[in-house]
Amino acid sequence: MALVTRIRRAVLTLPAAEPGPDNPLPPLRPLDEVHRLDGPEPSGMPPDMARRLGLAPLRDLLPVRVRDGYDRMRAPRRLDALVIENDRLRATVLPGLGGRVVSLLHLPTGRELLYRNPVFQPANFALNGAWFSGGIEWNIGATGHTTLSCAPLHAAPVPAPDGGPMLRLWEWERLRDLPFQVDLWLPDGSDFLYVGVRIRNPHDRPVPTYWWSNTAVPEEVRILVPADEAWHFGHERRLRRVPVPSYEGVDRSRPLAGPHAADYFYEIPDGRRRWIAALGADGHGLVQTSTDALRGRKLFVWGSGPGGRRWQRWLTEPGTGGYCEIQAGLARTQLEHVPLDAEGEVSWLEAYGPLDAPAEGEWGEAVRGAARRLETALPRARVEAAYAAWRAHADAEPGELLATGSGWGALDVLHGNRKLPGTPFPESTLGEAQEPWRELLRTGALPAPRRAQPPGETLVAPHWRDLLESAPADPHTEYHLGVAQWHAGDRAQAVRSWERALPGAAARWPLLRCLAVADQEDGHHDRAADRYAAAFDDLCDHLRRELPDADGETWTAVRAALGRESLRALLAVRRTADARAVWERLPPAVRRRGRFRLLEAELLLAEGRGAEARAVFDTDFEIADLREGEDVLGRVWATLTDEPLPAHYDFRMRPGPA
Repeated sequence: MALVTRIRRAVLTLPAAEPGPDNPLPPLRPLDEVHRLDGPEPSGMPPDMARRLGLAPLRDLLPVRVRDGYDRMRAPRRLDALVIENDRLRATVLPGLGGRVVSLLHLPTGRELLYRNPVFQPANFALNGAWFSGGIEWNIGATGHTTLSCAPLHAAPVPAPDGGPMLRLWEWERLRDLPFQVDLWLPDGSDFLYVGVRIRNPHDRPVPTYWWSNTAVPEEVRILVPADEAWHFGHERRLRRVPVPSYEGVDRSRPLAGPHAADYFYEIPDGRRRWIAALGADGHGLVQTSTDALRGRKLFVWGSGPGGRRWQRWLTEPGTGGYCEIQAGLARTQLEHVPLDAEGEVSWLEAYGPLDAPAEGEWGEAVRGAARRLETALPRARVEAAYAAWRAHADAEPGELLATGSGWGALDVLHGNRKLPGTPFPESTLGEAQEPWRELLRTGALPAPRRAQPPGETLVAPHWRDLLESAPADPHTEYHLGVAQWHAGDRAQAVRSWERALPGAAARWPLLRCLAVADQEDGHHDRAADRYAAAFDDLCDHLRRELPDADGETWTAVRAALGRESLRALLAVRRTADARAVWERLPPAVRRRGRFRLLEAELLLAEGRGAEARAVFDTDFEIADLREGEDVLGRVWATLTDEPLPAHYDFRMRPGPA
């Protein structure tokens, strides 16, 4: 008897690192995002692609916070999961971690179709930091891995088009203020997981939109896609049009063929079915296909070089095989945003399932053979029909909540009295973080914190900035108003707001830090160093005077975040004595972190103590939040010695020296 499709709760127990607290400082600048173009645009670029490359890049990460509090100390940890299965497939989803599909198991053969990471190890890849590898991830917001990579989503069952259950995931994406949903269902007897995605723009203005579905698969495969050209993008941040599958004498359809990490954005001709497959030498593997709205297809490879191998080990545990990613997006490349009309929406259907087809042989014949097998297993017309059937159910109201996301969507719905059928954001999801803003909405005044604590998150959308501008101008409100003005691009007014707040502020360090960032952006590095030093002094005085026992997680995160920025600013202008004073006042546990061991080495170098700086490297520290593409380890090492960079410090993702 066939297993009727069902949804059930489950628990995964994995070796997992603790996520830790978010960075408490407002991110007034974006993290270094690798998906941007340096230098001129290549010739022959299609006009729509050229327009979208320059559309609405991020100026900062507001209103979200940077997630950098995780470590690399893994221990068994229980992760709540949701499972949707029929008699052919079993999909395991982590609603608390971005709705990641961490496993897609083909039951008749027992084959795992995805790369399934056996550990949970955050690393610094998302737009706001914490991200982890493996499975299928849903990327919305701006170019890069979503800020929701390690965040909870709402989840609930809804009726599927065939009358069975469907698992709905939904949230409010805060970088662009867009609600979205991801509906997963398995028709009875189907070998394919269907995924319906909808993004809505509830605003009266166009909004730049971004989406890529990223699927990790084992890297010992051949990637097949119906294209003969691709846009190559590497960590030198240049785009060039290259032939597929081979150029420079290397078959790039094999992820381990090239030495360096790279992206290949495929040019699928208009009218051709959109799909991409990863097949092993035995001809077995995974295929992803979709309706045409999801036009882009991409391959990401780590490459066979030492840096790529180091990153692979960094993201999992010894003895685990490597992975590559096959991806699908709204645009040709991940350097683009697509405009979404006011009060408009965009939607599509994806399908994921097993494919058996010969992977070897001449490119054109291998691609045509896989296309024929796909059409037999899942006809294109069936995907179109499933999309039409799903659209009739996209507004269906969810049943009992299986998981709860954030309260930010509820706050925005409350402000705009919005109606979003199918994706409810009830007031019951509002929490402590949203409460001051609900009070601002209700009374017109932003309440100050009831106890001594760092400033909370700032809402920066125009309608919240308007409320802040009309609220009573106390120091707490002026601080948040300045952050919102900074985000809007009115940096001079932001500085004035922060300066007005300084005389009456009980704690001056949040304002001084914001002013220091403004000085750095304006090129006033000496004045920025002065303000950072004053901010760190004020923080230490504030804690000693008001909170002598403030050794908890929150205040440790504040001291670490402000101390790190202060050290960098002071070292940049060679104020080593002041930098040393900051270092000595950091908690010992903070100084032992890998990021701060590196700062210690840089401080020792600046003080002329090269042998002691080299001794720091000899302790084999690890920087838990090392950024993708960051080459600081190689640069500092090169100032210490002419010896080759040790393998455990080699994260270089580009040709040539660090």
